[in-house]
Amino acid sequence: MADKLLIVLMNTDPTNPSELGSPFMQASVAAAMEYDVEIILTGRAGELASIGVAENLHFPTSSKKTVYDLMRDAVEAGAKLKICASTLELWGEENLIPEIDETVGAAYIISEAMDDDTVTFTY
Repeated sequence: MADKLLIVLMNTDPTNPSELGSPFMQASVAAAMEYDVEIILTGRAGELASIGVAENLHFPTSSKKTVYDLMRDAVEAGAKLKICASTLELWGEENLIPEIDETVGAAYIISEAMDDDTVTFTY
């Protein structure tokens, strides 16, 4: 049985908060269940790592809860939030949210996703 959950946000549109609830809530639940959880932001979704982006994305059903709130909840539950190095070229590495744990490359993502002890979800 796998003991790690790898969540890769790549195709998710950061301008549509309704697409962003599930990955971060699932990360929180898996971390609370004591699984090793990593969330990797890459491509367009990497913009969420920039200060001010996720904080300004509110869910339609609850204007009080932001995408950033869910990101922080996941990290507080034990998930690690990482960003792909090539994504930094798109969105910049200055002004990253403090919750970013590490910068990783494509080889890291592939290696982790191919590991037998890892289940990978992509969004």
